[in-house]
Amino acid sequence: MNKQIILTAAVFGMLAVILGAFGAHALKAALPPQQIQIWNTGVQYQFYHVFALLFLSTFGRFKNNLIFASYCLFSLGILFFSGSLYLLSCSSILQWSWLHVLGPITPVGGLLFIAGWITLALAAIRYR
Repeated sequence: MNKQIILTAAVFGMLAVILGAFGAHALKAALPPQQIQIWNTGVQYQFYHVFALLFLSTFGRFKNNLIFASYCLFSLGILFFSGSLYLLSCSSILQWSWLHVLGPITPVGGLLFIAGWITLALAAIRYR
């Protein structure tokens, strides 16, 4: 098991629980349902990729560069995809006029997720 990946997954998992509860309780009264759905999508994809990170940890101490690449891509994907959704969903509360520039960041995070899954598949093909 890879301690670094497990610790990363643990932090992202803890944050997903906190952010999910925050969205369900604190934000529910402050945001319209459409914005809550955007928030929940961020939480949902963060959890999916926490489980992916935990799976990566079973490969040991970065058995190959593709596992390390998947780890980096999934982690950056969480930050870009879920992070941008969290901020975008709260744009009416935060009232930061520059938040609209994050719109294109979300698909970049999605592409990072896709690349992470591709590198994981390649690692499985090459794994002996």
